[in-house]
Amino acid sequence: QLQAFGGGLVKSGDSLTLVCAACGPTFTSITTDAVGWFRQAPGKDLEFVASIGWNGRSTYYADSVRGRFTISRDNTKYTVSLEMNNLEPEDTAVYYCASDPSGGTGSNSGGYDYWGQGTLVTVSS
Repeated sequence: QLQAFGGGLVKSGDSLTLVCAACGPTFTSITTDAVGWFRQAPGKDLEFVASIGWNGRSTYYADSVRGRFTISRDNTKYTVSLEMNNLEPEDTAVYYCASDPSGGTGSNSGGYDYWGQGTLVTVSS
């Protein structure tokens, strides 16, 4: 199981860090999973944001966030973070984390097996 935390209401240009925490009986399995962040804005489809390999060495970003967002992980704490800087109103969405035990770090949401409940990020102009 995954839980996403850290959403909130911020102003354009502000920063926010989201955290995806593993929980439940198999929480330690996140240390060998690839993890991705996705988001869904009101009235829009689910969109890939970023992903990270199990050991943190491989990271991938959507063009819309590259250079502003940073994904990282701490396997000793069973967490994956998404640091978001220079936020824009277009970043407003519900953000979800998801894991792929097969290690895939792709941008296709269908490749991820386990999903957190989402956390809302609202960026005002």
